[in-house]
Parts: sequence; C-alpha cells; structure tokens
Amino acid sequence: GSAATSAVVHLLDHSSAIICIDDVYGGTQRYFRRIVNPSMNIAVEFVDFDDTTVVQELIASCEASNRSAKLLWLETPTNPTLKISDIHQIAKLAHANGCLLAVDNTFCSPYFQSPLELGADLVVHSVTKYINGHSDVVMGIVCTNDDDLYARLKFIQNGVGAVPSPFDCFLAHRGLKTLHVRMEASARNAFAIALFLEQHRGVKKTLYPGLPSHPQHELAKKQQHGFGAMITFYCVGGKEQASIFLQNLKVFALAESLGAVESLAESPSLMTHASVPDDQKAKLHIDDSLIRLSVGIESCQDLICDLDSALEAAIATM
Repeated sequence: GSAATSAVVHLLDHSSAIICIDDVYGGTQRYFRRIVNPSMNIAVEFVDFDDTTVVQELIASCEASNRSAKLLWLETPTNPTLKISDIHQIAKLAHANGCLLAVDNTFCSPYFQSPLELGADLVVHSVTKYINGHSDVVMGIVCTNDDDLYARLKFIQNGVGAVPSPFDCFLAHRGLKTLHVRMEASARNAFAIALFLEQHRGVKKTLYPGLPSHPQHELAKKQQHGFGAMITFYCVGGKEQASIFLQNLKVFALAESLGAVESLAESPSLMTHASVPDDQKAKLHIDDSLIRLSVGIESCQDLICDLDSALEAAIATM
C-alpha cells in the first residue's frame, strides 16, 4: 500500500499541496509528514472532511501562500475511528478546484465500496489486506478510470521500481477469487460483534458504520454496499485495562494488520498510530483505551466468547 501511495504522490509537482483527512492510517500520515513534506517540498495539511467549507478555505489558503492544492486524500471509513465522508460531495469540491481526489478504500475493499463510481479519480488499496486476505502478501494497487493518469502511473511504477513479484501477483489473484465470500462472512460476524460490544459493561463506546448509533450510519448506507468488518471501541478504564484485554484474547491475534481470514486486535495509540503526534491523537480521540478489531471468518460465537472473556478480565482489575 505504501508503494501505491508513493506513486500517487509522484504525480505532483514540487511546491504543490496535499489536503489529507485528519484521521488517516498512521503509515500514511508518517509518510506525508516526515518524507513528502520535508524531502519533496510538498505541503501537507490535515483536516476533518466533514465540513467541506473548511476544506474549501484550506484550498484557498494554500493558493494564497503560493502552494497550489493538487490532491485531496481521503479515507472512508477512516483508520482507526471509522469516520465516513461523502465521496461524491468531496469529488465535486476537488474537481471544482482543479484537484485530484484519491480515496484509500482498503477498509471497505472493492466489494463494499466503489469510489470511482462516486467521482474519485484514484482509488488506493493495500492489497495486503482484504484483496489478498490470507496474510501472505505485501502489495498495493492504484485504480483509475482515466487513461492519462493510468499512463503516468505506469511510467512512475516502472521508473521507481515498485513492481510486485509474479508470485505475489499469483497469491493476490488467488485471494481476489474469494473476496466476495470472505467479505460477506466477516461483515456478518462484525455486525453481530458490534451489537454485542455496544451492550457490554466493559465497553464505553462502540464505533461501527452498521450500527444506527454511528454518526454517519445513513451516509454509510447510501454510499457503501456493506458495512465492512472493522470495529473500533473504547474499553472501560484506560491503558491498563486495554492491555489486559489484549493479553487475554485467545482467538483474536494481537497484530497490526487487518483484512485477513483470521481475526486481529490491536491498540492504535501504541501500535499502528504510535507515530501520530500526541496533540493530534488527542484531537482524534485516539487514546490508550481505544481498541481496533479486524473481524475474520471464524465462528462468530467463538469470537464473541473470546471478547467477553477478555473484557471481563479487564474489568476485574478495576
């Protein structure tokens, strides 16, 4: 996925600007902040895309400082707090201002969301995740329906050398054949687990686009074909309880990845988003009680029992 992101950035000129959603994969923000901005002289601004007026003002601000905004970078749902943004509206805003819109669609996969149909110019996936689905490939892909962008990206890929091996392509193609089966199964499990977590005494708050309690539930219903298999929730207590919860899981594996047949759990503040500045983590509510789940295709009852046992162990320490 990082190679795919890098290829998109190589479409830009020096002294241009990227406007990126503030709640974004930790590796993406680290790449933008610590490599793209200082090494390529490309400004990067992070902003909540919920208010398109603020995004419009930021585009104008870039122009006023002799930085032409050329790319809007969007994740929806976001990683890790699962915010949903209106792709169609943001695409109209991007094109009205001469910007490209790139959407990281990793969390939904092509099965549950089609950003190109909603107006996006570029769609990025970490193939490592749902498309491959078996935790044995590291790969990314950029999709477009624009012939000129396609030709430029092919040249960049060849020139930079981010070309996957034939065997990795074989494995990804194998995974793609079962994408529809895996996504349906994992989403069914995720919905049942989200309902369970929402009622559990050891959980302060559950975030899942399929729950009516999710702030953008109606938008998710409108632009997605399903709600996916990623769940975020806040443990009652703090860092100690979250750590005990993770230590007591038996079926869920403690790991940073996602989107495979096996279920995974992690602490974003300490793992995937550890590189996000502390003030930004506080603003995004990425605290030490936050847990991210990638729900797999195991027995749903086994997964719920595992979560219940680990949560009860965490509560017992309070």
